Amino acid sequence: MFINERRAAILKMLDTNHEVSVTDLSTQLKTSEVTIRKDLNELQRRNLVIRTRGGAIRVPSTVNDPDNTVEYKQMFNSPQKRAIGEKAATLIHDGETIMVDAGTTTLQVVKHLDKFHHLTIITNAINIATEALRYQRFQVILLGGHLRAASLSTVGPLAEATLKNLYCDKLFLGIDSFNLEEGVSTPNIEEANINQTMMSMSRETIAVCDSSKFNKRSLAHIASVHQINQLVTDAHIEPSTLQRLREQGVKVHIAK
Repeated sequence: MFINERRAAILKMLDTNHEVSVTDLSTQLKTSEVTIRKDLNELQRRNLVIRTRGGAIRVPSTVNDPDNTVEYKQMFNSPQKRAIGEKAATLIHDGETIMVDAGTTTLQVVKHLDKFHHLTIITNAINIATEALRYQRFQVILLGGHLRAASLSTVGPLAEATLKNLYCDKLFLGIDSFNLEEGVSTPNIEEANINQTMMSMSRETIAVCDSSKFNKRSLAHIASVHQINQLVTDAHIEPSTLQRLREQGVKVHIAK
């Protein structure tokens, strides 16, 4: 088990149990108590748990707030997100202008752009803009606006006004919740508004999400299923969900 996978497993246990012990975690995850203590100390450093004598409890605000931070989200399904990002990058052509929404899976798209020489990348996410600058050959446009600490992204009227002057070939849209009847949604209303503006300025919308996001619904509606042109997800998607997506006209790519 990778480090992030083990730490994600600890957080999942804390979703159902208010408190966990080092001894129980060591037994269930088949690793040493020394390793578990290091994991809990790191999770506490990230403000995801509170250390107790012999174990840990979840930070109360994290348990009750569905709009989780990037730090929290990046703990889960890391191998799937890497594979999805790599697959999604194959849908890009050199010379295109792409828009990249905030998110841990969309970040993986930008991490797989090595083969390209000329791209313009528009994003509202600070960490994604920083990753894109690493290549030192792309034009990177970071939207201004109100900065959300949870997602490290800009939202609000200023960001939306800037977007309305920018056209792009492809939007890579991160997904919090994907419901076949009600479409794509997110816990934050401002995120939903800027995502809708992104879609209106993009020739094509490509959703990227791991299979855990299906059959869920969040507070704020972003788009209906038929407004999504393509979807990149992992091989754990349910066959019935895959079939219904294709029946609704979504071109689905499976990342192995």
